[in-house]
Amino acid sequence: MLVTGASRGIGRAVALELGRRGFSLALNFRASADAAEALRAEILDGGGEAFLLPFDVSDRGACRAALEAFVSEHGAFWGVVLNAGITADAPLATLPGEDWDRVLRTNLDGFHHVLAPLVMPMVRLRSGGRIVTLSSYSGLHGNRGQTNYAASKAGLVGASKSLAKELAKRAITVNAVAPGFIETDMLAELGEGVAGQVPLRRIGTAQEVAALVAFLFTDEAGYITGQAIEIDGGLGIGSSG
Repeated sequence: MLVTGASRGIGRAVALELGRRGFSLALNFRASADAAEALRAEILDGGGEAFLLPFDVSDRGACRAALEAFVSEHGAFWGVVLNAGITADAPLATLPGEDWDRVLRTNLDGFHHVLAPLVMPMVRLRSGGRIVTLSSYSGLHGNRGQTNYAASKAGLVGASKSLAKELAKRAITVNAVAPGFIETDMLAELGEGVAGQVPLRRIGTAQEVAALVAFLFTDEAGYITGQAIEIDGGLGIGSSG
């Protein structure tokens, strides 16, 4: 099982939850080596199995090289969680072009960079599989100051739905999970008061998102594919999108 962006936030919570459920994990990270090693140690202490797999999802060549080498040594992945993502928020009129580019390269291009080398090995396993991408409330409904982020996360939904149709006959499911306001480092940048915007009047936890992602890897979720599942405390109720 591969989890990208696993060293912190939602990715870390997902990795811990999947490790607790007995999955062998490859923990991808870009720069947070100490945090990734601490996560691996925690999984090992809990009786799980985990490997460190550093690469930058925005770098197509580095992705392919790292993933093909890992698959050659350990075998194909049965499951993938695409979590790695960045923000660079600003109104479109003042958004630097390089900030548009780097958000799209990481959040959306990473879909292709990671999955293109992994899909056919997964198919050849002939045992089905699971792919979950982490989209966002912004990707489904938009958000002021996040045109680049919303575009990348909306693109993930479209890509996930299309790949779900391509892989359904192989019993490989593909779904997007779209969190709203979740307690992460990324949320801290939005400031105080965001909980008041949520119908449930609280911020969600990374563990709640991880539980939803983990459910999509169960046998009970085997008939769910091509969906964008919101986990946002009701934030999207009544929103157009």
